[in-house]
Amino acid sequence: MALTSNDTLELFKKTGAYLKGHFRLTSGLHSPEYLQCALVLQYPDNAELLGRELADRLGAHGKVNVVASPAIGGLIIGHEVARRLGARFIFTERDAANAMVLRRGFSIDKDETVVVVEDVVTTGGSSREVIDVLRAAGASVLGAGSIIDRSGGHVELGVPRVALATLKVISYPPDNCPLCAAGSPVVKPGSRKA
Repeated sequence: MALTSNDTLELFKKTGAYLKGHFRLTSGLHSPEYLQCALVLQYPDNAELLGRELADRLGAHGKVNVVASPAIGGLIIGHEVARRLGARFIFTERDAANAMVLRRGFSIDKDETVVVVEDVVTTGGSSREVIDVLRAAGASVLGAGSIIDRSGGHVELGVPRVALATLKVISYPPDNCPLCAAGSPVVKPGSRKA
């Protein structure tokens, strides 16, 4: 049976991964809610379940040779998706200039088909950067997927996109954040500097 959006969110709540407070997101925006995928994915059974469901949805876009994810948040879920699809798994990471690049000997052949997988999409910036790297290497990007889409389904990546749960989470520019105005301290829980 297919995993529903509510099933996905229940996993986040059950593992304490649906956080409330005042958070600075990787995008630089502030939000009263944060979804910490690492807390869900620390349990291999959850990672396998979410990866299987995401792979089944992404596999509908055609034969996938490679799954690519941005480090660090996309690593576990991307690997699980690749396992289910029987595909190779690679990841991009940031260089000293903060540009997304393939390193560690990873490469893409021009005839390979790829899907991009990450944990959470808010603005789509990381996914877009990975797509650009893959296309520059000559790959055909078939689609993109995430466990959570915080944009309410509004992010446009130029490829078909799927998410296991789509939310419209409130976010604010830092200079217009009511949480900051109220004096609430901001926390940056993710892996990347905003």
